[in-house]
Amino acid sequence: MDKPDLPADAIAEFFRAIVDSSDDAIVSKTLEGIITSWNRGAENMFGYSAAEAIGQHITLIIPPERHKEEDTVLASIRRGEKIDHFETVRQAKDGRRLHISLTVSPIKDATGRIIGASKIARDITARKKQEEERAILAEREEAARRAAEEASRLKDDFIATVSHELRNPLNSIVGWAGMMRSRKLDEKTSMRAVDAIMRAAQAQDQIISDLLDISRITSGRLRLDIRPLHIIDVLESAIEGMRPAAEAKQIGLQVLLDPSATPLMGDADRLRQVFWNLLSNAVKFTPKNGHVQILSQRINSHIEINVSDTGIGIEPELLPYVFDRFRQGDSGSNRRSTGLGLGLAIVRNLIELHGGTVHAESNGRGEGANFIIKLPIFIAATVRDVEQRVHPVVEEITLAEDGTSLKNLNILVVDDEAGSREVVAAILEHAEAEVRKADSASQALEIMDHWQPDVLVADIGMPDVDGYEFIRRVRLRSPQTGGAVPAAALTAYARTQDRLRVLSAGFQMHIPKPIQPVELTAVVASLAKRPI
Repeated sequence: MDKPDLPADAIAEFFRAIVDSSDDAIVSKTLEGIITSWNRGAENMFGYSAAEAIGQHITLIIPPERHKEEDTVLASIRRGEKIDHFETVRQAKDGRRLHISLTVSPIKDATGRIIGASKIARDITARKKQEEERAILAEREEAARRAAEEASRLKDDFIATVSHELRNPLNSIVGWAGMMRSRKLDEKTSMRAVDAIMRAAQAQDQIISDLLDISRITSGRLRLDIRPLHIIDVLESAIEGMRPAAEAKQIGLQVLLDPSATPLMGDADRLRQVFWNLLSNAVKFTPKNGHVQILSQRINSHIEINVSDTGIGIEPELLPYVFDRFRQGDSGSNRRSTGLGLGLAIVRNLIELHGGTVHAESNGRGEGANFIIKLPIFIAATVRDVEQRVHPVVEEITLAEDGTSLKNLNILVVDDEAGSREVVAAILEHAEAEVRKADSASQALEIMDHWQPDVLVADIGMPDVDGYEFIRRVRLRSPQTGGAVPAAALTAYARTQDRLRVLSAGFQMHIPKPIQPVELTAVVASLAKRPI
């Protein structure tokens, strides 16, 4: 039985319905790129109605930078070629960029002549996004894997270096001690043996000290003995300690120290360690007849110290990592220098514990290096400053046991923990300060409405309103109501970013817990511009 023939109009209507119901965009155009049909899928995908699109050039939905793609597509169509699953980008009416998969086929008339093109576009934006996310995740995983492998390699190198650096002086100690034990050395050789053993022991002591310092720094157990100091004295002491080594290599030391670059509060021994480390490196890596320059100057509210040399320099790829632990410019059995590579890591941590910064500069191998340290100045009062205070009778001030007096100073202590609040108040009262206590930021602000402190000491970790928000509220007050009161933050958070956040919030000083009485009274006296 023959199947009935459907009318041509019915067949055409059937295919139009299929096209119109498709989720894909189905578009036809002339060989000149003029749109001749536009289905609902195209309307939904690109945002243009059929009335808006038909009669327009197909570049209506093609981003400007991809217009040349259309020339390539039309050229292929004119040759009778079909384009399958071409992934590209198109632009919707609202400006959105869509990732699409495009199939383009030639349209022929009854004679077989190519008269246009039919395009089917499928939105693959979601798929592309997933692929990009997977690629990003894979890249991050690869980066993490490489970082872990690098950290493991650096740790292994460091352990090998520690073993090497400890065994070298130990070899000298054991060798010379064995010879002395034989009692066959004359007096001159015996003295040479003693000197060699002493040098080896000092080298081991330095290695152990560096390891202990790094351990204390990383565990947060390194404490500073904060006192007023003159930075010039500390620098000169470090310079004199390195002068014999410099003279032995005929290295010129050029020293230019600014007398106004003082005073500040700090740990003189630790700062001397910083400068000694930098100078030691400069002398070690500077060849014979080279130069090392030490420059200090006061710039606004900080002191800047430069230690520069004409030595071997730092390669660009190493420069960002020179202050990292376990990182050395040369490692392995063929390295030219000795040491653990911890010196600069210690330098950075000690400077940051003082509230300062350090960074390195170098133009590369053979171009020398420059290390720049910036330390904040905490101004101690002059006699004239004291005479301008409301309570100027200096001779009546009784010194506390640590030598610092806070007599006639009003101090507000803010801490939600009763034990911490009481011990801070007791330390300050022992130094003869007038102390008021608040267990919250709101209570402290109420006290300041009718009582103005000379110095504010506030904890950071408090419920509801923490120390950061509290000091911001204080700084919004007028100077007459305490908005300009100098303030110190008490916090158990001791990371560099925590100290920077404390200072940027509006505090002038950062005091880590557990609190040292001498440090607390010295900081308060400094903030109040009281002679220490």
